[in-house]
Amino acid sequence: MLHSIEGEVAERKQKLELTWIGKENRPRLEPRILLEDQEKSYHAAQRVTDKDIFDNRLIFGDNLLALKALEQEFAGKIKCIYIDPPFNTGSAFEHYDDGLEHSLWLSLIKDRLELLKGLLRRDGLIFVHIDNNEFAYLKVIMDEIFERSNFVQMVSVKRASPAGFKVINPGPLTVTDYILLYAKNKETMDYKPLRVPVEYDENYDLYIENISESANLWKISKLTELLYHKNDITNWRQAREKWGSQWKAVRNSLLGDLAIDLKDQVVSVRDPHKPSQRIKDAMLESKGEPGQVIVLERDNNEPIYIYKGGSLAFYADKLRVIDGELTPTELLTDFWGDINFAGIADEGGVQFKNSKKPEMLLRRVIEIATDPGDIVLDSFAGSGTTGAVAHKMGRGWIMVELGEHCHTHIIPRMKKVIDGTDQGGISKAVNWKGGGGFRYFRLAPSLLENDKRGNWVISKEYNAAMLASAMAKHEGFVYNPDETFYWKQGKSTEKDYIFTTTNFITLEYLDSIHEEMQPDESLLICCKSFQKACEDRYANITVRKIPNMLLGRCEFGKDDYSLNIASLPWQIDNDTEAGDAAETRGKGKKSKKPSLKNQQGLFDKESE
Repeated sequence: MLHSIEGEVAERKQKLELTWIGKENRPRLEPRILLEDQEKSYHAAQRVTDKDIFDNRLIFGDNLLALKALEQEFAGKIKCIYIDPPFNTGSAFEHYDDGLEHSLWLSLIKDRLELLKGLLRRDGLIFVHIDNNEFAYLKVIMDEIFERSNFVQMVSVKRASPAGFKVINPGPLTVTDYILLYAKNKETMDYKPLRVPVEYDENYDLYIENISESANLWKISKLTELLYHKNDITNWRQAREKWGSQWKAVRNSLLGDLAIDLKDQVVSVRDPHKPSQRIKDAMLESKGEPGQVIVLERDNNEPIYIYKGGSLAFYADKLRVIDGELTPTELLTDFWGDINFAGIADEGGVQFKNSKKPEMLLRRVIEIATDPGDIVLDSFAGSGTTGAVAHKMGRGWIMVELGEHCHTHIIPRMKKVIDGTDQGGISKAVNWKGGGGFRYFRLAPSLLENDKRGNWVISKEYNAAMLASAMAKHEGFVYNPDETFYWKQGKSTEKDYIFTTTNFITLEYLDSIHEEMQPDESLLICCKSFQKACEDRYANITVRKIPNMLLGRCEFGKDDYSLNIASLPWQIDNDTEAGDAAETRGKGKKSKKPSLKNQQGLFDKESE
C-alpha cells in the first residue's frame, strides 16, 4: 500500500513510501572475496591500441553477494549502471525465473538498488530497463532510494511492431519497454545530450539563391522548384510520370540529398522560442515586406534573420556526422523508436530468447553517461550485451551473472569481441578491431561453516591467503601483503595494519612483532587462539579470535539471495500431498508453481 508514515514523535517528518510483505527483512550480507580463475580469464595476444583495457571483470555468482564483494574496491567509482532485471511477467524464460510474486520481486530489486547506489559515482547515472508489470512500483522504490529529486527521465523504448502480433489482447497492444534513469546527484550528473539521425524535414523547403550577398539582398526560393529544374521537370505531374507511383518518396529522398548538398543555403521559417519584444517588432515588420530579410545583430551571437513573420533556421544546424556520414539529426527525446529489436538474435553469436537487448540500445546508454575509460556495470548480465558494447566503445566494464549462460554465452561472446571476430552489432559503426581482455572471478565460499556439532568454524576450502584476504575485507582493510614485514597483510590507513594467522599467538610471538613496529603504527591480529596475557600486552596491538569476532555480523553459509524474502507459507492444493509439494519446491521443478497464501495486492487496504 502507498501511504504516509507518521512517527510517534511530533518532530518526525512524514515519509511517502511503498510498503510490501517482507520489506523490513533486510539481508545481512557477508562481504565475500573474489577468486580469479585464470583459465577462464582472457586477453588479446597483443595490444591493438594504447587504450586497450584488460582489467575488466566478469563475476560468476549471486549478484547481491557480488555487489557486496565489489563495495570495498568500487564504492563511488562506477560511472554508468545499466540493469535489465527479470520483468516479473509470468513468462517461463529459459534463463531466468521471471515470474516472481510482487513482494518477492520488489525485495529482490530493492536490495540490489541500494548497493548499486553506493557503487555509483557522484556524477554517475543508473538505467533500469523494465516493462509495464512492475514499472509503477519500481518508480516509487527508486524515488525512495535515489530520492525523487534525482529522477532524470522515463524513456519509452519501442521493442516491437503491432504487425508482429497474431492475437489481439484486450486493450492496446504493448510494444514498449521503459528505462528509468536516475542520477546519483542530479546537480553534478554528467549527462551528455545526444543527437539522433532523422529523415529529411520537409519544413526545410526553401533555399537562398545568393547566399554570398548581403542578407537584405537574399533571394529565397522553393527547394522543390530547384529539384524539378535539375531533373528537367516543372511540376508534380511530371514528377509522377518520371518517378512512378512512389514519386513522393523518391522526391523526398532526392530533396534530402539536395538539402545536405546545399546545407548552408537551405532554410525553414520557424516561430522563435520566447521572442523578445525586439524580435516581435521585426516579425511584425517583415509581414509587410514579404520578400525582405530583416537582420537583427546580436553581441557574441549569430544574427537573427527575420523573414515573412518568422525567423530563418538553417539546415546546416541540424546536420551532424554520425558513424562517418553527414545526416540530419534532432536531440534525443524520451521516446526511442529508432532502435531495431528485430534481427538481433545472432548479435554476439549467442542466442538468448526474449531477453536479449540490441547493441545499439546499450551504445546509446553508454554514450549518454560515459567517456572512454569510464566503468560500466551490469549486475544482470544475461547474454553479455552490456560488456560487449562497453568493450567496443573503450569503456571499462564489470558484469555479474549467476546463470550457467555466464559460461555458455558471455565468455564465448567476449572472446570474439576481444579477438576482433565479432563484427556484428555496433562493431562496424565504431570501427572495432579487437583488443583488451577480462578477468573471470567467482565468489569465494562462505568464510565460516558449521562443523558436525553445529559450531561455526573456518571453512575447509580456505587456504592461508584466502583467509587473510577475507579477514581484511571483513575488518575494512585493503589486502596488500608487504614484501618485508609478514604481519603487514593489509592496511586501512598509512599506519594501521591487519595480520591474520592460524598460529597460536604466544607472548614471545607478540613481542617479536612489536619489536618491528614503529611507535605510531597499530596492528589488529586475527587468530584462532592466543595466550590470555596477549590480550592487553600492548596498547597499539589488538588480538582477536576467529571465528568469535565475526559471529552475529552477517549471514554465513548463504550463497543464494535470488529469493531472499519474507518466510511466507506456501498454499498447498487440496489434491497435492504436502510432502510432494515440498519436494517439488526443493528440486526447483516448474510443473506446478506454488502461490503465496493470502498475498495482498500492493495497494490494497490493510485488513481491519
